[in-house]
Amino acid sequence: MELKKLNDNFTVCKVEDFSLVNIDAEYCFIGKTDEEKSLVCLTADVPSNVIQRDDGWKGFRIQGVLDFSLIGVLAKISTILAEEGISIFAVSTYNTDYVFLKEENYQKALDILKHSGYKIIA
Repeated sequence: MELKKLNDNFTVCKVEDFSLVNIDAEYCFIGKTDEEKSLVCLTADVPSNVIQRDDGWKGFRIQGVLDFSLIGVLAKISTILAEEGISIFAVSTYNTDYVFLKEENYQKALDILKHSGYKIIA
């Protein structure tokens, strides 16, 4: 399986509302529950109405379109990294899954996954 490195810096944040979120940005993952409005975006695209933010994230995506019948794709990656003490923040889209890691763990995680048989593409 191929993992596509994303060469940008990301921020995970909570926003007051989505009015200032640039939904046309290259990456914009939004989520809303009864408790919060969340956003994952490029650090350069963080809106001014953030309530909380956590900078310093890097990411990769599982390359290609994943069929909904596939089982355990994200679980396998998260287990491999958890066994090495590396936590992740995952976002799933219709096509695939994105995995975000703190910047200080990013290269180590990619090396571990490569050693585990994943192909890392730039």
